[in-house]
Amino acid sequence: MDIERTALPGIGLRHVFTTERQRQIGVITHSTGRQDLVIYDEDDPDSAELIVLTPAEAGVLAELLGTARIVERLAELHRQVEGLMSVQVTITASCQYAGRSLAETRARSRTGASIVAVVRNRDVIVSPRPDFVFRPGDVVVVVGTEEGASAVAAILSDG
Repeated sequence: MDIERTALPGIGLRHVFTTERQRQIGVITHSTGRQDLVIYDEDDPDSAELIVLTPAEAGVLAELLGTARIVERLAELHRQVEGLMSVQVTITASCQYAGRSLAETRARSRTGASIVAVVRNRDVIVSPRPDFVFRPGDVVVVVGTEEGASAVAAILSDG
């Protein structure tokens, strides 16, 4: 898919792509950090609906759209890399790491597998930082060899 990038002097950048159904959708990123979603009129490409997004709204939209993309990329990695797998582990209230940080698990150094995302309620935290604190109900996405991913699942399931 082609993305057209246009500098908007004094404003910022505009990125536009055309959907399979020939609709143009764009994002204007202002130099102030504000982002606008632009949906161009299919009959008049010079006319558009502009939706101004707060930083929080832009983040939510990106997460909603990005979640499916992450799952798609993981599935593609599974097809491309023999021996790579992912598992999802739910943090329970009895888990020894509930209320503790990712760094405290030492999961990567102990197993060689990586915690690549955490789903909390409807939010996806991609590449959680070492200071990320697990809560009961979090769904942790682990990627690695079968042995490594299973080892992380055992660490996080241990009550």
